[in-house]
Amino acid sequence: MKLSLFVLMLFIGVILTIHLTMNAQVGVIIKNAKIGNAVFWTIGAITAIIIGFTSFDSEALARVKEVPLWLLTAGAMGAALVFGIAWTMPQIGAGSAVVLMIAGQIITGMVVSHFGAFGSPVEPVSMMKIIGALLLIGGAGIVTLAK
Repeated sequence: MKLSLFVLMLFIGVILTIHLTMNAQVGVIIKNAKIGNAVFWTIGAITAIIIGFTSFDSEALARVKEVPLWLLTAGAMGAALVFGIAWTMPQIGAGSAVVLMIAGQIITGMVVSHFGAFGSPVEPVSMMKIIGALLLIGGAGIVTLAK
């Protein structure tokens, strides 16, 4: 079961890279990354609503008021980060952009897991995990930066 979840997350990483590259290209084509991002998020919002309503639950909607406001800012964070990626990627390249994002995700993921933040299972940082993260970041950097 867990292996299938790992494979799913690997696949999501592939799709995320393709998605972000596509979003960046829209901004390049229309010569306005902000409008390109708005178009993507509009389509994304419509898709999210359709997905959400496939399992409509009025009780879940009623419980939204129980969610702390700061957690709801994740939607705005997502829109801002995708815009940032779409604006930056055409300037530094998809490879460098993804490597830098992966490095940030590895470091943040280790910290979040170490402290069990946001309900994540606690997984203490160990020297072996630090070495693994450094090897992954270093390897990704070499692949991206090697000419």
